[in-house]
Amino acid sequence: MTVVLIGFAILLLLIIGLRLPIAIAMGLVGFFGFAVLQGLTLDTLFTFNWKAALTLASNRITETVQDYGLSVIPLFILMGNLITRAGLSQKLYDASYAFLGHRKGGLAMSTVLACGGFSAICGSSLATAATMSKVAMPPMRRFGYDDSLAAASIAAGGTLGILIPPSVILVIYGLLTETSIRELFAAGFLPGLLGVLLYLLAVRYVVWRHPERGPAGKAFSWPERLRALSGVWGVLALFALVMGGIYLGVFTPTEAAGVGAGGAFLIALFRKTLSLGVVFEVFSDTARTSAMLFAVVIGALIFSDFINRAGFTDLLVSYVASLQVAPIVVILVILGIYILLGMVFESLSMLLLTVPVFYPLVAELGFNLVWFGIVVVVVTEISLITPPVGMNVFVLSAVLKDIRTGTIFRGVTPFWVADIVRLLLIVFIAQIALFLPDLLYR
Repeated sequence: MTVVLIGFAILLLLIIGLRLPIAIAMGLVGFFGFAVLQGLTLDTLFTFNWKAALTLASNRITETVQDYGLSVIPLFILMGNLITRAGLSQKLYDASYAFLGHRKGGLAMSTVLACGGFSAICGSSLATAATMSKVAMPPMRRFGYDDSLAAASIAAGGTLGILIPPSVILVIYGLLTETSIRELFAAGFLPGLLGVLLYLLAVRYVVWRHPERGPAGKAFSWPERLRALSGVWGVLALFALVMGGIYLGVFTPTEAAGVGAGGAFLIALFRKTLSLGVVFEVFSDTARTSAMLFAVVIGALIFSDFINRAGFTDLLVSYVASLQVAPIVVILVILGIYILLGMVFESLSMLLLTVPVFYPLVAELGFNLVWFGIVVVVVTEISLITPPVGMNVFVLSAVLKDIRTGTIFRGVTPFWVADIVRLLLIVFIAQIALFLPDLLYR
């Protein structure tokens, strides 16, 4: 127990104090922690037999790199990059704007809808926020939208990228906990739609209180709306093909990712947005992002091996059992820890640090790990717009250099409240997350 606590302290020092990348920090702490458990001390540092620790690290690296299931990560990233290059983000916004733009706050609501649609293909919150800022911010400024509402709707809408399937975060959670990825994808769909609905209500609340912050935009006729809707056929068809194939059991998630990447390439080719230079840029960006994610997964698995070898999870389960509190109380405490960590860590770091510790406890308490995965991702979404380290807010601040981060943080408050409401609904009404997995796979 003492070794694990010291390991956590060193890990936090490396990440927060020395700004070491989380993949390296977790790998180092896991490696040396495992060595300490095998008998390493300061006196034996240069004479210690490192074989066990080196075997652990090398096995994790080779097994992870050779894992066929992990190929789903680069393929979904490639699909998102190709769709971004195809310019479909603009088409999604145009279609949403055509139906909602004439209402007060309509452009902000259009932004939320477009973010939800784009995230269904992209799978990355940061990429969704960065892309939609270029598409949605100019028209909102043209119609006199308050910067706090305009930027906040993009920042909050971007968080949908890690929940609405296909989601890279859900894939990583599934790999860490050995949970079915297709069930996680099914479970994320309804909570994702609930998030879109609650964000729309948050926009309506803001313009109800302050109508001047979200003036009405241009009204479109029905023929114009239908023409705008026809522009998003690519996203709709690709989403139906990929997710429909997974839900109906036609494809495995890995096969669906390959089909999706191929379909995205054909769409980009059809829209004449590809050149040799663009293709090289897309593949190189996919390779860089995939390598980063593989590195953090390997580091997290090495760290997980260390805390499991130390018996930390068993001790944690025993301690919680001795408290004699209701299991739901334990879940609420875990959620409180996540919200506090979200003020310091970015989302992926928080997930990798905590899931190896918490998921055995949650399973021991009898909770469904698919449900817990959705709960974790929703809490992670909250961290993306929570000060002082709201990654979506900082991405927007970097893209929209004339808007201060404080202005964006002030604007996201109603959306943050909406996320808390959604989190509580999913925690206390588990069927919101489990309805589709139970319907399709039970």
